[in-house]
Amino acid sequence: MKMHLLIRRFAGAFILVSLLLVHYHGAYWLWFTAFVGFNLLQSSFTNFCPLELVLKRLGAGRDNPASGGCCAAKPD
Repeated sequence: MKMHLLIRRFAGAFILVSLLLVHYHGAYWLWFTAFVGFNLLQSSFTNFCPLELVLKRLGAGRDNPASGGCCAAKPD
């Protein structure tokens, strides 16, 4: 899976989880939502995303042709 799709999925999941936490536990969880939004905004200007560094270290987001994706090389 491509890195930008992973980052979007994580950001969306974090925002939805933080909204659930606001609803069930308290308004201070909105700071977590603001943190995610701030990171998305700053990464659009600086092209630096902390989550991308973490995912790369974990080996996620690499386009491996052997994984059988849509662009995988077909053996002859």
